[in-house]
Amino acid sequence: QLQLVESGGGLVQPGGSLRLSCAASGFSLNPYAIGWFRQAPGKEREGVLCISHSGRSANYIDSVKGQFTLSRDNAKNTVYLQMNSLKPEDTAVYYCAAREFFCSGDASLFRNWGQGTQVTVSS
Repeated sequence: QLQLVESGGGLVQPGGSLRLSCAASGFSLNPYAIGWFRQAPGKEREGVLCISHSGRSANYIDSVKGQFTLSRDNAKNTVYLQMNSLKPEDTAVYYCAAREFFCSGDASLFRNWGQGTQVTVSS
């Protein structure tokens, strides 16, 4: 069974950092693009960043450019979302999702999803 598990969320003060992890079990991440999405209360789920099977990143939200970065460790079957200079508007549940090979900001194109991890940015 293909499974993705996010971890690393929590409460952080504005300006702080968090690193989220997306670990895969039951399959190898090698041929998959991994997208990170977030959903804030009362808002629709939105694409944040994605990393393709070859390691190329795509950014879907201008406000996180230079603030969030992605990396993948295929040996550990894990993708990391490094979030720096966090702002209250970054508060959301963050999800990772997998699709074959190529990135997309369209959540409907991703078949496999994690359960989400809460990120709260507040003083």
